[in-house]
Amino acid sequence: MNRSVLIADGNGARGSRIAEACESLGLASRVVSHGAAALETALAEVPAVLVVECDLPLIDGKKLGEILHANPRTQSIRLLFLGDRSAEAIPAGEAPVLGPSAPPEDIAESVRAMLDEHGEGEPEVEAEEDSTGAIEGQLAQLPLTDLLQLFHVSRKTGIVSLLRRNYRGEEESGLVLVSGGEVLQAEAGAVHGEKALFRLIGWDRGSFSFRPQPVVVEDRIQTPTLSLLREGRRQIEEWERLARHMPPMDAHVTLKIQTASLPNVIHPLTQEVLLVLEHYSRIRDVVDHCAHPDYQVLRMLHTLIRRGMLSLRRDVPGPTGAPSQAGLFSPSQASRLHEWLQRDGSSGARSSDAKLVVAFSSSDACREFGRVVGRLPGVTLNETTKAGEVPPDLVASLGRIAVDNETGIEFVQVPVGERFAPLWPTAAHGAVAVLLLLAGPLSVAMRSIGQIADAMRALPRSRVFHLLLLEKGQGIAPEALRENISLLDDTSLFLVPLENEGKAGILLREMFGRILP
Repeated sequence: MNRSVLIADGNGARGSRIAEACESLGLASRVVSHGAAALETALAEVPAVLVVECDLPLIDGKKLGEILHANPRTQSIRLLFLGDRSAEAIPAGEAPVLGPSAPPEDIAESVRAMLDEHGEGEPEVEAEEDSTGAIEGQLAQLPLTDLLQLFHVSRKTGIVSLLRRNYRGEEESGLVLVSGGEVLQAEAGAVHGEKALFRLIGWDRGSFSFRPQPVVVEDRIQTPTLSLLREGRRQIEEWERLARHMPPMDAHVTLKIQTASLPNVIHPLTQEVLLVLEHYSRIRDVVDHCAHPDYQVLRMLHTLIRRGMLSLRRDVPGPTGAPSQAGLFSPSQASRLHEWLQRDGSSGARSSDAKLVVAFSSSDACREFGRVVGRLPGVTLNETTKAGEVPPDLVASLGRIAVDNETGIEFVQVPVGERFAPLWPTAAHGAVAVLLLLAGPLSVAMRSIGQIADAMRALPRSRVFHLLLLEKGQGIAPEALRENISLLDDTSLFLVPLENEGKAGILLREMFGRILP
């Protein structure tokens, strides 16, 4: 039976005293002084219990516990936290917490009690021969910048593989090659080098896995890793601040002035953008074919548009392509919706509109929906929706989002109470999709909406989307998502931070793009 204890404590003297107290009870103990060492040791030796200081250097106790419990190899480790119970760093959950000045003997007794309570009949956990520190997890939980900083401190060598679905529902992958903690190379599709690394740093969801192995590259990144990570964080912060001003990736631009009229000496980035524009007009293609980082290219395009040197078109160029009045959907998306309406017949709304069934976990969710969706272009909400006063027990129209000059999507509220269950199939008939909105604690929200969620997913050809509205400082652990939402994938789940208007707008645009058939 595994009865080993790992003690992660920035206070070395206290950690040693705890280790001595544990060893006096017959428990094998090891002490480390920071989070990177604790993670590396736990992956290699898999202790039964981790005694961890909440304010642990490099990786704090809460984050360390989340990483270990997200890794299949270490998810069974039991945690005992040391810290002030009033501090924000204390994690919520079932893990016990002792004060930082608790006697070492009391801490050791608590560890033994945890082992005695949970350890009966468990086989001893031994380090596997082929396990040399592999790590798996979610980027929403451990961003790539934090992961690479951890590897820099612990001087890891190996390959980080990343996987996600983009806003078009397509699978994207990336690689980061690390040697001795230094980033040697990065790949994101056909893009390599620093540009690829900054693009991957911008991924805020998806999965990652790290496999230790020798790494050799011919063409390596020369910039020091810590400088790269600082620049990556800066670009993310700037992106979040300016995201709503950036031109859409699927829009097109054309040069409005003669290249001969440009000055002889211009910024290298401007030169590169103008050169690429001779061959490509779609912003996504311009970004992909410029060597500079995506953020810098988009910012330059925004500057050129603002100065009147480029004209922006949100539609696909062509003689029949009329710009969308709403500015949210492309002509190809509008065409798909027209075809769907003709094929599937009446949607329960007026003949030119599709129907989107919306169910709210609470009145707060309904109110926040009106606030965040009402900011999108082409959205027209009813007065009761704007005021957050929609009666929760009514099947009611909430408003409409224009897809083009002729067609839109009508939002139709469906009550979630059990007594309304006979109405659910009828309300969902002919709907383009079902949108389940949740606000507040996830477990409470899912109890309110769980029955209608199961019923809607059971309907033929159903398409169900979850939209979680996150208050400031609110986070959702992957374990909570897996436990509460049975249909969990990147194409049907959207976590929208209410405090970040720019990011919320981007995610809502992405969601409505996927909702279209």
